[in-house]
Parts: sequence; C-alpha cells; structure tokens
Amino acid sequence: MMYSGAVEVGGPADVHELADLMISKVAVGPMNNNAYLLRCRATDEQLLIDAAAEPHTLLTLIGDSGIASVVTTHQHADHWGALREVVDATGARTYAGREDAEGIPVPTDVLVDDGDVIRVGRVELTARHLVGHTPGSIALVYDDPHGHAHVFTGDCLFPGGVGNTHDDPKAFASLLHDVETKIFGELADETWVYPGHGNDTTLGTERPHLAEWRERGW
Repeated sequence: MMYSGAVEVGGPADVHELADLMISKVAVGPMNNNAYLLRCRATDEQLLIDAAAEPHTLLTLIGDSGIASVVTTHQHADHWGALREVVDATGARTYAGREDAEGIPVPTDVLVDDGDVIRVGRVELTARHLVGHTPGSIALVYDDPHGHAHVFTGDCLFPGGVGNTHDDPKAFASLLHDVETKIFGELADETWVYPGHGNDTTLGTERPHLAEWRERGW
C-alpha cells in the first residue's frame, strides 16, 4: 500500500517507507493528534514525535524494541498527554524547544534550539524554532539524501495555513515569517509535511497560498 498519511483514531498506523527511515503515523486522543514513530533502518533505533495521548496505543506501536528518545513539538497539553507513561515505560530521553520546556510537566533532558541536530540511529533531524503558535515550537526536518526533504511541523503548519495564533496579530506575523523563511524558504516544493493533526501535505501544495494567508491574517 502506498503511504497517504490519512489516519483515524482507533485505526491502524500508516507507514512511510524511505530508504534510510521508516515513519509510522498514528492518530490518538480526543483532539485527533498525530504521533510519529521514526525508525532508523540501519540500526533499528527509534524516536517518537509527540507522545500525545493513548499511551497503550503508542507503546504498542513502539513495540519491544523501545525508543531512544521522544521529541515534543510544543508545550500544549494535547501533545504530551502520554509523555509520562511512555517515558516511564521506555526510559526514553526527552527533547523540547528551550522556550516551551517549562510548560511541559515531564522534565526535558535536552533543550532544543534552532538548528540543533537530533539523531535517531544514523539519521539526522534538524530542529527549526518557529515562534507564534507557542514561544518554543519546533519543527523537525529530515533531508533525505535519497530523495526530497520531510518536515514534521507540529501545530505550526497544516494543509491550508499556519497554526492557531489566537487572533494575536503579532504572533501570526511571527509564525508566518518563521514558516516562510525557515521552511518554505529553505525547502523544495517536493518536501512532505507531517502536521500535528490531520492529513499530510507538501510545500508545493501550500506555497501558492502564502499571500492569501497573509491577507486573511490567520
């Protein structure tokens, strides 16, 4: 089956098979959060992005191999609801953006800044600090040496727009600026986008609408 990125709470994971990395996407919890399990194909080391909810579902997805690390994309509670249980069960190292770590009740082992590299086995993910949805939101970019880039955007970029900035014009301007410069400005149209909720998209699909987003203000 080809990967589509369309998942439902209670349904199976969808798996994107890349040359060096396996990406398993699952939807969990009452807010339909996406969690992503990344596995390095060379070493079998695993990393989880957003232990959002339903610890049993996440631990079943992780399996007996465990995980080395969990990255929380931002401090909103729907993105760390299962973090304590997952960390207790696996002993995983925790990562979060420096400015959001205090808002996450599970201690953060590694404070992440813009440009930091997080590794899962032999695979490298580059963190991009995107300010506006929260002060310390981070996206993770995997620049696949065998193809196009892949970016895990948390709640900063979705199909149809940037994340919620709660009618704050300054926050919206900041988030749109960071997304435009650090994501659209540096990555090609083929880049696959894995958001914190809902379906995936590509930068090429969204790029023509940047001016429209700026005009509408959300």
